[in-house]
Amino acid sequence: QVQLVESGGGLVQAGGSLKLSCAASGSIFSINAAAWYRQGPGKQPELVAGTTSGGSTTYADSVKGRFTISRDDAKNTVYLQMNSLKPEDTAVYYCNARIGPIIGAKNYWGQGTQVTVSS
Repeated sequence: QVQLVESGGGLVQAGGSLKLSCAASGSIFSINAAAWYRQGPGKQPELVAGTTSGGSTTYADSVKGRFTISRDDAKNTVYLQMNSLKPEDTAVYYCNARIGPIIGAKNYWGQGTQVTVSS
């Protein structure tokens, strides 16, 4: 049974940093593509950052230059380094990863981790 376990959320002051981790377990396959999403209070979910199996990355305009998505394939883990945090970054952050063979890979979601940025 494939699971994504997130960690690293918490309370931080504006201007601070946090690093989220998303570790995959229960599969013989490595993470293919992965992404971080977030949903703030009263807001729609949004894509924050994504990475492909080839290492390409994409970011929401609101986090460019502040957030960095990375991966450690040996640990089957994806990270989101968040710097210069702002109160508007407050949200539940979810990891999404595509895991499996080239044909038949499936999408999985983490349980979410709360990030709260105080002003």
